[in-house]
Amino acid sequence: MPVTSHKYSNEEITVVWQPNLCIHSTICWKGLRQVFDPAVKPWIKVQGATTQTIIEQVRKCPSGALSYFVNNIMEQSAWPDLIKAEQSVITDTEITPNGPMVIGSDHKTIFADGHEQIQKETVSICRCGRSSNKPYCDDSHLSTTVQG
Repeated sequence: MPVTSHKYSNEEITVVWQPNLCIHSTICWKGLRQVFDPAVKPWIKVQGATTQTIIEQVRKCPSGALSYFVNNIMEQSAWPDLIKAEQSVITDTEITPNGPMVIGSDHKTIFADGHEQIQKETVSICRCGRSSNKPYCDDSHLSTTVQG
């Protein structure tokens, strides 16, 4: 399926929406209704909040359907802390064939019950559903995966 995108700009940033990636988590509009409102067209109004607020909300999109770029590279100096923070949160994640998802060090895990855990070490997250130590991998996939 070809990637379709829609762009919504103000003077400072452009928000990009790729509907075919959207999983409809509702995080965008429940968190910032004055910008993201699915009841109206166009549903994204970047004039509805400050650029920093929009960036913070777009970064919460779990599917990558929402992204943004700064229209003028010189404008990045207006939000140096936000841009620096964005760069510092990049964590390596590896999807291993027939195995776990390996997440690099220095990350926060938020569990289904809402509790959070800061982790400084690399962890392996179960993808097969067989681990007795969920969400972490205990290598249960090895007993059921054909190795070759």
